[in-house]
Amino acid sequence: MSKLLKYTVILEKGTSSYGAYVPDLPGCVAVGETKEEVLQLIQEAISFHLEDLQESGQPIPQPTSTSEIVTLSI
Repeated sequence: MSKLLKYTVILEKGTSSYGAYVPDLPGCVAVGETKEEVLQLIQEAISFHLEDLQESGQPIPQPTSTSEIVTLSI
């Protein structure tokens, strides 16, 4: 039986690319030229990261991070 895990992914737009990381999976990062590309790459990175943890006998971290948008008027 497979388990559905939903990890929060943080996207950052740079001057010429996008970066992504997963707060609950330290070291799990990706960089792409477009938002769509970085989202695809981070999904692959998460899969590889979890696979590596399983193969080395380490526990799979449960998703605990969340995000919110805060709007301010200045």
